[in-house]
Amino acid sequence: MNNEINLPNHVGIIMDGNGRWAKKRGLKRSLGHKAGADNLEKLLKYIFNLGIKYVSVYAFSTENFNRDPEEVNYLMDLFVKYFTKKKKIFVKEGLKVIFSGSRNNLRDDVLKGIDSLEDATKDLKKGTFNICLNYGGRLEIVDAFKKLYKDIELGCFDIDHVTPEIVSHYMYQDLPDLDFVIRTSGEQRISNFMLWQSSYAEYYFPQVLFPDFDEKEFDKALEEYNKRHRRFGGV
Repeated sequence: MNNEINLPNHVGIIMDGNGRWAKKRGLKRSLGHKAGADNLEKLLKYIFNLGIKYVSVYAFSTENFNRDPEEVNYLMDLFVKYFTKKKKIFVKEGLKVIFSGSRNNLRDDVLKGIDSLEDATKDLKKGTFNICLNYGGRLEIVDAFKKLYKDIELGCFDIDHVTPEIVSHYMYQDLPDLDFVIRTSGEQRISNFMLWQSSYAEYYFPQVLFPDFDEKEFDKALEEYNKRHRRFGGV
């Protein structure tokens, strides 16, 4: 990768295509999810070593609970194993791990894994890895406004002084806006992913399925990002 390339500060990844990757190989969908998790570990190390400071991934949406219960349970088991086994790796790499999403409907062992991983990495500084789990962008905005309304009632804010910057602090995590969002598998939609934070993000939709979205594919994405002229509403 060219050292002079302009790096986004915050990258979002919608990890799409794990099930299709497995189907193409005559495998169970669950093995596609495992392949995606394995790829994510390698990809994250590469991304943060480039100097990118924030990465948010769409791991499981609120709507994903509508999938086959066997697949949902497999994914929850996979999350617990991933959070436990990768904790030492995140600590070694100096990555702070945080979670965005609702705690409702998540199993106790998943919640325990979330809390343990966040606590173990809370003081690390190399980069921030945000896992969107049981997440929906619209729900995040609703939950933010509920918290904001309570503070307005308590007198913390005058309603006329509420700004977009203040609202941002009430999201699940207080993160900088997304600069670049990648959705693998060729699907060209955002599926309720970080709607508030992606207002001015650049989007990239490669055809490759997520388990095959490796370091070289990420370099291609960065090359495309560097072709964009970000105007932020200006000329």
